[in-house]
Amino acid sequence: MSTTSSPRPAAAARRPQSGPPLLAPVLAFAALTVAYVVASRSTPHPDASGLDVLKYADAHRTTIKVGTFLLFSAAVPLAISSAVLYRRLRALGITAPGSAIALVGGVLATIALTISAMTAWTGGRLPADADSALARALADLSFVSGGPGYAVTFALLVAGISVPGLLAGLLPRALAWTGLVLAAVGMLSALTLLASGFSYLLPVVRFGGTVWLVAAAALMPRTRPRTAHT
Repeated sequence: MSTTSSPRPAAAARRPQSGPPLLAPVLAFAALTVAYVVASRSTPHPDASGLDVLKYADAHRTTIKVGTFLLFSAAVPLAISSAVLYRRLRALGITAPGSAIALVGGVLATIALTISAMTAWTGGRLPADADSALARALADLSFVSGGPGYAVTFALLVAGISVPGLLAGLLPRALAWTGLVLAAVGMLSALTLLASGFSYLLPVVRFGGTVWLVAAAALMPRTRPRTAHT
């Protein structure tokens, strides 16, 4: 009796895998981001003196620990989301640089959040008689990495999703164009390094970008019609 091998296993092996559910890590990132902002709402502004930063650290050590824990924790689902988004875009047939740009942007944004959390945690451990210049320097590094550093790199993530989302029809056009606007705002936020007047762009990227990422994760398809072309 002759037997023939079924082509099903080979076809299944060639079938692209879109990866694990995307919305779960994105929602975790959004929730931790909101919790961090609430916990850190009284953090001294970048124009505060080093002495004010020291006084705040001495009086709010627990608050700083909780805030830095939440910020560092938010970096983890952001990294996972970036990896899943890259895999999803590749499975949807996106071979243009957009998927790689999204991955690189997500990884760099994760690193920026991590640096911000670690330096803020270190600053929160300074004794009350520490050098005020050191306190200000640590606070500045935390702000620069978690502010414009994060906004610019997060903009790369959003742009890497928005461009193929628009050109390949993976996202609603209004959502894709909104992502491109947010990406442009994120890039412009780098001007905060030249003039503090541009710092108002940072919360636009942090909050608007987070909401946009949740919407994109919820609406991005897992498969594309066979007639679609990239």
